[in-house]
Amino acid sequence: MRPQPLIAVADVEASSRWYRQLLGCTSGHGGGTYERLEYNGELVMQLHSFDSDHDHGRIGDPSDKPYGNGVLLWFEVTDFDVALTRASAMGVEIVMPKHRNPPDGFGGPNQWECWMRDLDGYVVVIASPMGTADGDWKP
Repeated sequence: MRPQPLIAVADVEASSRWYRQLLGCTSGHGGGTYERLEYNGELVMQLHSFDSDHDHGRIGDPSDKPYGNGVLLWFEVTDFDVALTRASAMGVEIVMPKHRNPPDGFGGPNQWECWMRDLDGYVVVIASPMGTADGDWKP
């Protein structure tokens, strides 16, 4: 099994640029109504315009906010600190700044995380690989 998340967005091209800049992924489709974002040739996520029905009906209702209520778009990245630098340069709204999960002690994923909002208000989490928040790697 392989996840293939799809979110509805107001501006597919702007959201594509935002995610490509933040995550370092590439466009696998492009266009104003649908986008496939890829990393190393693998599908990471899909973006779909709220306004396009693509012969299957609308994906969501743009007036029903907040988008993604109860959903986090979670990305494990190998370049966590570099991704944070990119987020800062982009002026991304930070929901929870860099923190360790769990906050202290052992167990859990033992990773660094940063929670933020994308252009449509979805909560996006970037996380370091599991097990990387201890040892020689310091915040």
